[in-house]
Amino acid sequence: MKGEEFLFINFLKKGTISRKEFIRRATLLGISLPTVASFLAACAKEPTPRPVTPEMEAKLLEPRHDSGISIEETLLKRRSVRDYTGEPLTLQEVSQLLWAAQGITDPRGLRTAPSAGATYPLETYVVVGDVENLAEGVYRYHLPKHELVKVLDGDLRTELAAAALGQNWVREGAINIVFTAIYERTTRRYGDRGIRYVHMELGHVGQNVHLQAVALGLGTVVIGAFRDDQVKEILNLPQDEQPLYIMPVGRK
Repeated sequence: MKGEEFLFINFLKKGTISRKEFIRRATLLGISLPTVASFLAACAKEPTPRPVTPEMEAKLLEPRHDSGISIEETLLKRRSVRDYTGEPLTLQEVSQLLWAAQGITDPRGLRTAPSAGATYPLETYVVVGDVENLAEGVYRYHLPKHELVKVLDGDLRTELAAAALGQNWVREGAINIVFTAIYERTTRRYGDRGIRYVHMELGHVGQNVHLQAVALGLGTVVIGAFRDDQVKEILNLPQDEQPLYIMPVGRK
């Protein structure tokens, strides 16, 4: 392996080599400054994902497949709710909401919401502020294990509300479910029309969360007004992942 290749690989392995040390060794290897600068800029735009460790995983509870309310009643009672009591959610409630959004319902990997060609372009994140037995932070919903993987520490609801043009209900919800899309998963099969299919799927998923919230006695609202670049920065999203929906959830 060439020296510069070894250097680049070690820089990409988080914690193996610092930015300062990378520049020093690159200079010694005779790598041009424009090459160094372009490489560092690319890394800054697309941060390397952290390896998953057991400490980052939070096992969700098994979802229920029945409730005391009919689908017709949830449709009748569905409303956009922006006022929350401030009481925490339970881990069971969070588990149920995520299963309703994107849970697996078939051994073949099919999910609760339809997806064009089963391409499943959506990713689901949870910005946790107040959930019993779950630490504050940003989590990614990990399938097929039905678990959460922590990607960031701390309560980021205030920052997310600011990115959502100051919509206070984002800060006041116990959690915020953020749906993102990796368009290429669908467009590589369907071309530009795949963009439409991604947005259709997002609508299916959002309605699932709405109806599940009603069944749990919770409130939520769909938010599409936010600064994309700020939400991407707050959640530390990869370059190819675009935020589409924010759904705060809380007790009403």
